[in-house]
Amino acid sequence: MLRHDQNRLYLSHSGMNAMLVLVLLIFMSSSVYAQAVPSIPEAHGFGTDPSFTFLPPSAIDTTAIPNMVLRAEDPADAPLPVFKIAPDTWMFFGNIAEIDQYNRGWNGNAGFIVTPAGVVVIDSLGTPKLGQRIIATIRSVTDKPIRYLIITHNHPDHSYGAIAFRRLGGVKVIGHAGTLDYLRSEKIETSVAFRRSFIPEDMAGFAGVEPDIRVAGERFSAYRFSLGGRDFEVFNVGEHHSYGDLVVYQVDQRIVWISDLAFNQRTTFMGDGNSRQAIEAQDWLLKKFSSARLMVPGHGSAQTAPFSMVARTQSYIKRLRKVMRRAIAEDVDLMSAVEQADFSDWRDTRLYELNQRANASFVYRELELEEF
Repeated sequence: MLRHDQNRLYLSHSGMNAMLVLVLLIFMSSSVYAQAVPSIPEAHGFGTDPSFTFLPPSAIDTTAIPNMVLRAEDPADAPLPVFKIAPDTWMFFGNIAEIDQYNRGWNGNAGFIVTPAGVVVIDSLGTPKLGQRIIATIRSVTDKPIRYLIITHNHPDHSYGAIAFRRLGGVKVIGHAGTLDYLRSEKIETSVAFRRSFIPEDMAGFAGVEPDIRVAGERFSAYRFSLGGRDFEVFNVGEHHSYGDLVVYQVDQRIVWISDLAFNQRTTFMGDGNSRQAIEAQDWLLKKFSSARLMVPGHGSAQTAPFSMVARTQSYIKRLRKVMRRAIAEDVDLMSAVEQADFSDWRDTRLYELNQRANASFVYRELELEEF
């Protein structure tokens, strides 16, 4: 269902039909809506196609992929389109693309939960401006205060909007203890400079945010808190994808926000973390949350059981480890091993051409360290 009431605009999983989607898209953009979504032209590489705007009718169990075009002149207090995926639970369904000047850093998912005592936000998207627009979206849904922001991991597409919440005041930021290592690394300087080179307006006012509550301890242990009678569990799932990764369980709704432990509708990214830990964490996830009602990834649509995106991501990682381990055993050099690691059945998957070689190189070097 589409609702538009005093600038309130959101989508629910049920009751959506094509006519309402058309109304929404006309409202959001002057772009022409096409029933058949065109493929991204070669000229735009792996980014967002600026020639059209498309939002799928659902964010759950869909094969459709958003193509949301943002502009530098869009106001920071303009709400983003958002899906209601469960009672009091909303999801921002982001572009599945490399960051560019057309998506302006919105190439991942985020969400929020409204409780009687306030709002819990999960991830802040990729720029301070996007963080502001998340806040504006929440304000269009509820006037309850934002109490918590959970940052699932330090990668820019999930965390660079956090400064908007810090400046809002009264928001406790929960993050992995490893976030501090990232904030003190050279990686953040390089990443921020890269984004400022082509979306400077959106990165204005950026500063790294240290978590108020730092989740650490034994892997798969949980930090628990309640707000407005709703229970949340924030699990430390190690360093499988970044300097430190979290999984969030929304106990009352049986919804698991799995961040980048599994990817849906795209090839995973393995430039950080540990592939062995990823496989172990995926096994834990499927066992621990076998009765979950919904899993929300950091990229791609949410999914109901049996959560095939987890098995598919794990299969890809296991396969890459097997291929690279054989290459090392046969004394194949890194460059040749990467060239040989071409998975033809994955070529049509979003961002395969961007990530496959980098993933192969990462796993090769990782396995060398494991072996020696």
